[in-house]
Amino acid sequence: MIRWKYPPVNIPCKICNKRRAKRFCPGVSGDICAVCCGTERENTVDCPLSCEHLQAARRHETPAPVDGENFPNKDIRLTEDFVREHEHVMMWLSLALARAIEKERAVDFDAREALDALIRTYRTRESGLIYETRPQNPYAAAIQDELRKSIEELHKRIADEQGMQTLRDADVLGSLVFLQRLELSHNNGRRRGRAFFDFLRGYFPAPSSVAV
Repeated sequence: MIRWKYPPVNIPCKICNKRRAKRFCPGVSGDICAVCCGTERENTVDCPLSCEHLQAARRHETPAPVDGENFPNKDIRLTEDFVREHEHVMMWLSLALARAIEKERAVDFDAREALDALIRTYRTRESGLIYETRPQNPYAAAIQDELRKSIEELHKRIADEQGMQTLRDADVLGSLVFLQRLELSHNNGRRRGRAFFDFLRGYFPAPSSVAV
């Protein structure tokens, strides 16, 4: 099958069926106009991360604004010392989160719900209670499960290598809040957006290079 880089003049956009199609969209397996590409991208269309038009848009888009007054978990201070000392925990959790998002074919807002639920769970543990917050969203719940398993694995790995358990709940909580703030900073606000996931894939190293 021949795929035109620029569709013939008489082909209408597959989304609006009004304007002339100007580019191929792998998300709808058809030719679409530039307007629909801009408005429907990661809103009504599940865009493959390999799409050249999506990647071009990534370089120019700005994250959705975050209301500083309603910023979650503002009472948890992440100092430079904390980030430096717990970099290995943050990398471990970042990799686990990226794998979970990819496995579940989830979007950034699913990751946001999962992180929020897990942070709430760890906050109750700090108060001496054992209560797990579970999101109703099945994608978020699945991501939460994967993160919880990853945390348990990290606990075991640290204990095996150091002969004692040195990873505190407070360390995990701070690292989760760090990831939450990264998600808020990179989420582009689109309903099916994966800009944060794209950031995780490109920024953090392969699992073999993460040391504990």
